[in-house]
Amino acid sequence: MATIVGFGSLEAGSANAASFGRFYVSGCGMPATPVDMWTRWGNYKTVIALDGLRATGDISGWRHETNIQRIANTGVNVVEPVGGLASFYTDWNAASPRSKVKYRYRWTCRLNTIIRELDARGLAVGPRAKYAMMGISMGGNAAMIFGAYHRKRISHVFSMSGFLNPSAPTMRTAVRLALIDAGLAAGVGPFSADAMWGPPWDARWIANDSVAQLQRMRGMRIRVGAASGLWGKYNTDAIGSVKGTPLEVVSLAQTRTFEVAAAVQGIRISTDFPAVGTHQWGYWQDMVFTAKRSGWFRD
Repeated sequence: MATIVGFGSLEAGSANAASFGRFYVSGCGMPATPVDMWTRWGNYKTVIALDGLRATGDISGWRHETNIQRIANTGVNVVEPVGGLASFYTDWNAASPRSKVKYRYRWTCRLNTIIRELDARGLAVGPRAKYAMMGISMGGNAAMIFGAYHRKRISHVFSMSGFLNPSAPTMRTAVRLALIDAGLAAGVGPFSADAMWGPPWDARWIANDSVAQLQRMRGMRIRVGAASGLWGKYNTDAIGSVKGTPLEVVSLAQTRTFEVAAAVQGIRISTDFPAVGTHQWGYWQDMVFTAKRSGWFRD
């Protein structure tokens, strides 16, 4: 079920500017969450942009930190689901026992509901009548996995600085610690990786690993990107940059692993590996604009 809240123009005074709208989606055993969208009649694709680990409940990090919404003025509708703190946009096994979030995350269900609402609004545009899905960090692997299992609705998948091999031994521990930290930082108490995909030996870790599920993506439009970890023009916050540097180095290694796996299996992908950049929004915005200029969003 969805409720429209309102619409406005992305660029006042321009007859061809995209319109902004927000609707709320309920169901899946979770509280209703907003979905923001920037759309224009005649656009050739719609992309669903997933947030990172510290997603908030008011607006997406994409809206708060970037201007990617402007690509809606030149061909690509932008849809930004709001919420999903530390969720990995997946259906969890159970609610986290020590968290103040008492319901079970069911974000696969929620994304399916959002897509049905987008379908009802005629946003499955383009020859394939399917969507692109992209995400950063936590949302990078989530976009790839959702697309891999929902090929009837998703044609393009794009990970930026994603952790694409979470079932790797060291990554299972890293994800566990990240969920604890994200929950504590948000004031809701620690999230449990066991509540998400089970203990480290559970098969769900492999099922949600983009490297392991690469064959499911064969024939899709696949794009991955990560930067070097070197500081550049967007590293204006020293504390954030220090924290973001090791995260980007790890995501780069994981993205390169995905690239090699794709080459070995003969699966065509496109890549974006900037020489400069850390785990920060400005660099992800640039990756989206680069993908747009390259024509990647077209069917």
